[in-house]
Amino acid sequence: MAKATLTISSKNYSSWSLRGWLLCKMAGIDFIEKPVNIDDPETRQELLLLSPSVRVPRLNHNGVDVWDTLAIAEYLNEVAPEAGLLPDDIKTRAHCRAISGEIHSGFYNLRSALPMNIKARHKTFKFFSGARPDVLRIKEIWSECLETYGGPFLFGEPTVADAMYAPVCTRFRTYAVELDPEIDAYCTRIYDWAPMAEWIAAANEEPDEMVELEVEF
Repeated sequence: MAKATLTISSKNYSSWSLRGWLLCKMAGIDFIEKPVNIDDPETRQELLLLSPSVRVPRLNHNGVDVWDTLAIAEYLNEVAPEAGLLPDDIKTRAHCRAISGEIHSGFYNLRSALPMNIKARHKTFKFFSGARPDVLRIKEIWSECLETYGGPFLFGEPTVADAMYAPVCTRFRTYAVELDPEIDAYCTRIYDWAPMAEWIAAANEEPDEMVELEVEF
């Protein structure tokens, strides 16, 4: 049987690629990374226009082709239920799905104001006021989850929600967003999480000549 493939883009800039990759790691499937060629002018244009034809990330597994991070998450939960991508309890599972859907479909001002750039570090960064409600809402979500489920991850053990919010942790670090100790500790936990640390190490090896790709893709 052919090994699974996961099509991804830049590890430094692509928040959606990071989410899909973390989900595959969490599910424990054996896969090969298939990076799109971001040096190709047509591919770069597609990324900048957020063209759906790029379909990043995209997973091909056992003859099944699936893209979009939440679709990948649901598929992996079906084929690897023992991985615990979603909580066992129906109420907790619904909560996990709800906040994962919220980051998947919302927070547009945050995406625009604080694009993912893992290698960058700003001592201070003034972002436009429209992004502040998004930042506050994410802090509220994290605080509620950590208090309700006791940590160390949002639902105790790593779930889809942690994969979905991991790129936000990088944004908060990159742009020096002020965080309460509990929230800061959660970001540190995500950075120390083995699959995340592996991704960050690879992101730090990427070339720097991609300023124009600092968009959500």
